[in-house]
Amino acid sequence: MNGGPNVNPNGSGGAQQQIKYLGVTPPIAINGPTKRELEITETLQAELERQKVFESEAEAKLREVVLGKIDALVKDFVYRASIKHGLSEGIARSSGGKIFTFGSYRLGVHGPGSDIDTLCVVPKHVQREDFFTIFETMLKAREEATEVAGVPEAFVPVIKTKFMGISIDFLFARLALPRIDDSLELADDNLLKNLDERDVRSLGGSRVTDEILRLVPDVNVFRLALRCIKLWAGRRAIYSNVLGFLGGVAWAMLVARICQLYPNEAAGAIVSRFFIIMYQWNWPQPVLLKNIEEGPLQVRVWNPKLYPSDRLHRMPIITPAYPSMCSTHNVTQSTQMIMTQEFKRAAEVVDRIIIGRAEWSELFAKHDFFYKYKYYLQVIASSGSADLQLKWSGTVESKLRQLIMKLELVPTLMCAHPFVKGFDQVSECWDDNEVRRVATGDIPEEVANRTKLSELPKEGEAAKEADEAAKEQEQKEGRRTIWTTTFYIGLCVEPRPANTTGPRKLDISYPANEFTQKVKQWEQHDEASMGIVLRHIKCSQLPAYVFEGDVRPQKASTNKRSKSGKVKNGASGAVPVGAGTASNGTNTDNSPDLPAKKRRSDLPESAAGTVVGVVTADQPDAPLPIQPGSAATEVENFRLATGGAIPAATTAVNGQAR
Repeated sequence: MNGGPNVNPNGSGGAQQQIKYLGVTPPIAINGPTKRELEITETLQAELERQKVFESEAEAKLREVVLGKIDALVKDFVYRASIKHGLSEGIARSSGGKIFTFGSYRLGVHGPGSDIDTLCVVPKHVQREDFFTIFETMLKAREEATEVAGVPEAFVPVIKTKFMGISIDFLFARLALPRIDDSLELADDNLLKNLDERDVRSLGGSRVTDEILRLVPDVNVFRLALRCIKLWAGRRAIYSNVLGFLGGVAWAMLVARICQLYPNEAAGAIVSRFFIIMYQWNWPQPVLLKNIEEGPLQVRVWNPKLYPSDRLHRMPIITPAYPSMCSTHNVTQSTQMIMTQEFKRAAEVVDRIIIGRAEWSELFAKHDFFYKYKYYLQVIASSGSADLQLKWSGTVESKLRQLIMKLELVPTLMCAHPFVKGFDQVSECWDDNEVRRVATGDIPEEVANRTKLSELPKEGEAAKEADEAAKEQEQKEGRRTIWTTTFYIGLCVEPRPANTTGPRKLDISYPANEFTQKVKQWEQHDEASMGIVLRHIKCSQLPAYVFEGDVRPQKASTNKRSKSGKVKNGASGAVPVGAGTASNGTNTDNSPDLPAKKRRSDLPESAAGTVVGVVTADQPDAPLPIQPGSAATEVENFRLATGGAIPAATTAVNGQAR
């Protein structure tokens, strides 16, 4: 097993058998699951089945058929490209080619309708240009393939398509080898020699995924626990790498680390330990699945001692494959705060599940983002073309994290909480005034009746077809179709200081203006056809669509609006960004737009009898169950793993703390 040195995790006499462990620190405990932990694992499996996170047997077989056809297609592509470059028939036939899956499918945690991330590995004489000409043309010629769209300019160049109804993302990597055999594996770092950066990046996804699977003690336990965490993160709206939360690879590495710390535990117990340990983790202590290694390339490897920018990472989760990188460099102060709150909530819920006072469905309760804050910031990107809107909204979304970081510098703003997705709408406008109002988010009632939520078509032919249909309709009726994507940021304002009166100002004009200028610097930006507007609104002004059919929150009758807080200028009630918006004077220490404060909670009852609850001095409400016979060692290993101070221990005997 690749990992640390020989240790005795139980810490007792030298007669104990020495073992090797996975990870960079010893496991916290090596005992197996209790009867109750096995029971909650069974109920977790049942709940995940009810939540429909597993694909059907028919879909699983279809994926195998699709991958078989794609493998043959890639080999044919390599043959055609080889002939094009002047190789003989025999050499072209033997040049090979191989596909590698990665991401959720390779990890074994994909669900119904999930895409398959697929890496096409080819020999040295096949060029990337061949991939976006020969291979893309071959795909378009196949009747099984639809919505084929190449994105050669992407940071990691990709071809997206649907093949027999299954979404596929094709990546390309050219190795410095004359042929690619079916026996090829990608673990050898020397394969990265003489490759350009795009090839190294393309290979990274597959190499990281394979390394994660190699570094977990029990793959089946890991997969079930990860399915749970992915569902939870999605429901709680904290699953988004681009907006400063965590992406799929980062969540996988966190779960893998907990599996290393409890190598013999059941999935239900892993989930419980996951939330407790992540809540108490001493960031920026990095999460590592193995020690960072040097390699054969002159490339940058994550090293905060050497690189100042690496020291800025707030929650570093480091990829295990060379070259090691931080998968969470997008995390901001606000998103870290939100995730910490969610870890705490989840730890409390799972505690109740263990003692039989809650069900797993409570863990997966929908987020409360649109009920949580008094003020929100709308970021509205608009254009007159579906194809253009797809690129424009993506550009705006990619810059939102920078807006968040600037908002965090505003003195009275405690947190800028981004929602993890934008809302796409299509509006039919009859004149220029309606176009302007739609683009600024101030949609009049008559236009609202001609506006509908509609996901943007994917890249390529589908988006172009939507544009052509819209243009035909416009020519017939003399009307214009406007596409908008609206992103939301919850604004948590400081409570009003004691003994103060009068209106307060929240001036976010500087970060708003800087953000607007930055997105307009995009090389394809066109002032005449693309719009970007920021609006500061109150929770009462949130549009109905954000609640997705849920009940809109009722305004508290005790919160009276002062004259300075009245909404003016029609139905929209927009408060202009940077206009020095005034509070309505109702903020107190219990203001609903504040983050949830940490509350002291009682130790959960022990489902297994005698336990020790491990707690840190400043975080007394997330106890970690440990074995009384090895408490000292488990506490020390907890400290080593999390990078924190030695935690205080509270014993509970027969349900009584002492």
